[in-house]
Amino acid sequence: MAEPSIVSQGLELMIFGMGVVFVFLTMLVFVTAAMSRIVNKIAPEVEVPAAKPAPAPQTTGVDPQLLKVLSAAVKEHRARQK
Repeated sequence: MAEPSIVSQGLELMIFGMGVVFVFLTMLVFVTAAMSRIVNKIAPEVEVPAAKPAPAPQTTGVDPQLLKVLSAAVKEHRARQK
C-alpha cells in the first residue's frame, strides 16, 4: 500500500483545521446572538432621560488691565519677529 505524500497530508490537515475554525466561529455567532436575545428579555434596557445641558457662564467683559497686558505682549512678540 502506498503512503500518502506529505503534501496531501498537509492539505488534508489544513482543510480539517479550517473547517473546525469555520464551524466554531459560526457557532460563536449564533450563541452570541441567542445570549443577546435572552439578556434583553430578562433585563430590558432602561431609557435614561437626557441630562440638561449646563448653562453657559455669564461673562461680564474683559478686565481692562488684562487687555493692556495682552496687547503689550502681542506688540512685543511682533516686534521680535521682524
